[in-house]
Amino acid sequence: MATKRIELNKIGIFGGTFDPIHHGHLILARDAFEQLSLDRLIFIPAAISPHKLKQQPTAPELRLEMLRAAIEGESHFCLDALELERPAPSYTVDTMEALKTREPDADFVYLIGEDNVVHLPTWHRFADLSRMVQFAVLDRSGLKTTHPYPTIRRHLEISASDIRNRVARGQSIRYLVPPAVEKIIRERQLYRES
Repeated sequence: MATKRIELNKIGIFGGTFDPIHHGHLILARDAFEQLSLDRLIFIPAAISPHKLKQQPTAPELRLEMLRAAIEGESHFCLDALELERPAPSYTVDTMEALKTREPDADFVYLIGEDNVVHLPTWHRFADLSRMVQFAVLDRSGLKTTHPYPTIRRHLEISASDIRNRVARGQSIRYLVPPAVEKIIRERQLYRES
């Protein structure tokens, strides 16, 4: 009798505040999905990032609404609000423990920004986390970097803080965010104060 082989599901995890989600996030997510041969990519918005405790993000329900609008129609992209459903701050290791329990046969790839690589060893329970995931780096800088992780490179000068500042100054954000996200920002009057 032949032994049935269990197929691992390769899932990318893209965490962040996504305040707001923009084309830079989406382009790198698509590149990561293709270059890392992922089966699925899950966007997980943070309640409050442990590394950004002084910065109060936009209300969770509005960030979720923008995320849903941005990935609508992307069959391989989905959204999970588990970090918003528990007390802040959001620790990646807690998130991954919950996802491992939910999908024990999955192979997880955790996407991090190039600016976070240097801080990675200081993340809460990093040793436990590094046993649960493979890290991959999303590099928008275009600079040559050295670290042991697979890297998705795409030089993009789009940032959430720049988008928030442009809105506060009354400047256009067209082409920086998906039209559905721009509509939500305009209708909800987000980021009016910098």
